Amino acid sequence: MSKSEGYTPVVASNDDDEPDDWDKRIFSTGCAAEQLKMNDCYYEKRDWRACKKDMEAFRECWKRHGNDQRTESKDV
Repeated sequence: MSKSEGYTPVVASNDDDEPDDWDKRIFSTGCAAEQLKMNDCYYEKRDWRACKKDMEAFRECWKRHGNDQRTESKDV
């Protein structure tokens, strides 16, 4: 088989300016910045135990915006 047979290159689209459903959902919580910091911490350290400060900041933001009632999450 030649290189051009059966091969369709994947082309990245440049229409990523609009937020998708996931982005809209995260932004609607009011805690997108805290979530990004928490995820970045985990990505860098690969251990949630090392990210307790960021997780607590996210948790407090989540409560402050009333998301715990909206999603029926419980304190443990």
